[in-house]
Amino acid sequence: MKTLASFLRHPAGVIGLVILTGVVVLAIVAPTLFPVDPWDMVAAPFQPPFDGETWLGSDMLGRDVAACIAYGARVSLLIGVSATLAALAIGVTVGAVAGYFGGRVDDILMRFVELFQTIPGFILAILLVATLGPSLSNVILAIGAVSWPQLARLTRAEFLRLRSREFVQAAVCQGQPPVSVVMRHILPNAVSPIIVTGSLMIASSILIESALSFMGLGDPNLMSWRFMIGASRSVMRQAWWMSVFPGIAIFLTVLAINLVGEGLNDTLNPRLSRKARGA
Repeated sequence: MKTLASFLRHPAGVIGLVILTGVVVLAIVAPTLFPVDPWDMVAAPFQPPFDGETWLGSDMLGRDVAACIAYGARVSLLIGVSATLAALAIGVTVGAVAGYFGGRVDDILMRFVELFQTIPGFILAILLVATLGPSLSNVILAIGAVSWPQLARLTRAEFLRLRSREFVQAAVCQGQPPVSVVMRHILPNAVSPIIVTGSLMIASSILIESALSFMGLGDPNLMSWRFMIGASRSVMRQAWWMSVFPGIAIFLTVLAINLVGEGLNDTLNPRLSRKARGA
């Protein structure tokens, strides 16, 4: 409760939380607001916004832009959260093992992390999706595969900082197994920066998915915001609303997640935040 109260005193974080809540609610109630399939033709092609039966106009095939945005919120949030969870699972595991055991294990794992970091993340994501195929699961896998090294380094640094603390050494002297020491003593004290980084990574995952879909590497069977922008680039002058409204949706969602991440950072790491502002 104290953490929640501290977060609610952060204006930017509250604004981001309100916007993000609105996006989540929109994704949940999309079938209620728009009972028709977003791929269905419900109006005349290129119908302007607020003119006729569509709120935000229609695209070149007569599909409702508002319905596409509502259903696209589901895809973007699903990919952002799922890819971040995949990156957390890999990055935290690798970083925890490297930071706890150190020595040769640390050297081997860190060289493995550096190998991934030598390849530009977005290029690697393109190669993975192009090789495996543009499906939802492959897009999530590709984004998670390029996002975990940052989490691995962060987790390793936290474990290196905490493994020499008195309470950790006391647990080791009591004969507790490494898994118990990590899960009960080190990880709970290292989880704050991991949560903050993970929240910001959701926004990065949404942007990567948007870029992949814009290049034609998104799942063609799912309606997403960047698919809408990519499909409308050839008619941008004729039907500006087809790209502007989904672009605004991406902007607001990414902004909201970043604001929430900033609020979490100030709440969970107040000393580091004050030092950063002072620098």
